[in-house]
Amino acid sequence: MNKNKLTILGIVIIVLGIVAFNSIFTVHQTKQVLVLQFGEWKRTIREPGLNFKLPFLQNIVEYDRRILSFDPPAETVILSDQKRMIVDAFVRYQIDDPLKFYKTVRSEAGVLSRLNGVVDSSLRRTLGNVTLLTVLSDERIKIMANIQKGVNEVAQRFGINIVDVRLRRADLPDQAAQAIYARMRSEREREAREARAQGFEKAQQIRSSADRERTVLLAEAEKQSEITRGVGDKTAIKIYADAYGLDPDFYSFYRSMQAYRKAFEGDDTTMVLSPDSEFFRYFGNLSGGPKPGRK
Repeated sequence: MNKNKLTILGIVIIVLGIVAFNSIFTVHQTKQVLVLQFGEWKRTIREPGLNFKLPFLQNIVEYDRRILSFDPPAETVILSDQKRMIVDAFVRYQIDDPLKFYKTVRSEAGVLSRLNGVVDSSLRRTLGNVTLLTVLSDERIKIMANIQKGVNEVAQRFGINIVDVRLRRADLPDQAAQAIYARMRSEREREAREARAQGFEKAQQIRSSADRERTVLLAEAEKQSEITRGVGDKTAIKIYADAYGLDPDFYSFYRSMQAYRKAFEGDDTTMVLSPDSEFFRYFGNLSGGPKPGRK
C-alpha cells in the first residue's frame, strides 16, 4: 500500500513538473513575447521577468527588442541627369509592434525579403529625382532622410520602425566614371586656359597703362626740367650781364679763361690758328692788349 502511494506520488510530482515546465517561462530584457493560443493572440509581454501561460494550450513567440540591421545588395540606380550610379545602402530597424509583425511577416527572415524590395523602390524613387552633383554635395544627408521616410511609410505596415538609412557607397560604374573624369579634366583645362588668357589680357592692360603713365611722367619731367633749365639759363645770363656791366675787362678775361680750359682739356688737342688771333689775346698780355713791341 505504501509502495503504491509512493508510486502515485512520484507520478503526480512528474506530472506537476511537466505542467510547471510548460507553464512557466522567462522573458529576457532584450526580448518581447507574444502569447498565442491555438494560433490566436492572447497577450504581449514586453517587460523582462518570470511569466506564466496555460500548459500545452498556449505557446510563445519571441522577437528581438534591439535595433537590427539589414544590408541589401548594391543596386544600379539611374539619376535624373541620366547618370548611372552603384548605390550600396544599409538599414537599421526595430520591431515596434510584435503582433503586427507576426501577422504580416512572421519572422526576421520574412521581413528582410520584404524590406529588400521596399528599400530598392525608395532608393530608385528618391535618387531618380536628383542629379549626380546633388548626391555628392551636402544635400546627401537630406536625400538619406527622404529615403528613410519612404521606407518607413511601408515598413510600418509590418510593425517595424526604420531607425536609420545610410548610403554606405555611391559610386559610378567604371566606364562612366572614366568618361566623367575625362570630361571634368577637359573642363578644368578649359577654365585654366581661360584664366591664363584673362590674366595675360589683364597684364597687357596693366603694362600698357604703366607705359602710358611712364611716358606722361617722363614728358612732364622733361617739360619741368626744360622750364627749370630755362629759368637757370635766364638767371645765368642775367648774372653774366650784370657782371659784364660791372667790369667788362674782367668778364672778358674770365670768359676767355673758360674757353681756354675747354679748348685744352684733351691730351691730343690740335688747333690751327694764327698767333695773332683774337683767341690768344690774353696769352701775351693779361690786359688783353697787343704784345709789347707790336702796334
